[in-house]
Amino acid sequence: MESLPQDKYDVLKLENQLCFPLYACAKEVIRRYREPLDALGLTYTQYIVMMVFWEFGGMTEGELGEKVRLDSGTLAPLLKRLEKQGLVKRSRPEDNERKLFVCLTDEGKALKEKALTVPEAMRGCIDLPVEDLILLKMLLEKVLAQMD
Repeated sequence: MESLPQDKYDVLKLENQLCFPLYACAKEVIRRYREPLDALGLTYTQYIVMMVFWEFGGMTEGELGEKVRLDSGTLAPLLKRLEKQGLVKRSRPEDNERKLFVCLTDEGKALKEKALTVPEAMRGCIDLPVEDLILLKMLLEKVLAQMD
């Protein structure tokens, strides 16, 4: 997006796309999370889900999906894997068999302490002044809010 398009095909140039640097940055940051998360036995998406549980406690799969912006087709297998790892427990309330409630196990709660190493390992991943990082986060949150 360096300049205004000169001909009708300029809109198709990769250098003129906002979505590409967003995609490439997200992909690179997630790649850099791999090493510290491997030590916890988590993928990036599992880590995001665990952070929500550590902050808010148990909730339905639908509530979780809204918080992490994932649909049931993505969340269901992820939650099954976390359950298989012994980190969460899934259950269906007797009064509503259609809802799936998910909560942390003791092992899942204990992993929170080990996860404290992740933000420290990621510090400096994006080499920008703190003010720019705060601005970037605010702009991305604004864009996400407008997409809702």
